[in-house]
Amino acid sequence: MDLLDRIIINSEIMAGKPVIKGTRITVQYILGLLSHGESAESIVKDHPNITADDIYACIEFASEVLQDTSFVHFPKSAA
Repeated sequence: MDLLDRIIINSEIMAGKPVIKGTRITVQYILGLLSHGESAESIVKDHPNITADDIYACIEFASEVLQDTSFVHFPKSAA
């Protein structure tokens, strides 16, 4: 199974945000946990209905999305 097959987008689930298939756990939520220092192992322990491969699929999904996105740097304005 391709990792990306683990991620679905359905307008009737979580307002169309990408989620791990069979759950209501969003890619954004998983990436947020990882960015705050959570390990894949601790996430799986806290969410036993997902696997480490689901977490890797979230990372791969984000990578694929970013490949197709252009970014424009907006410097912080002086406060």
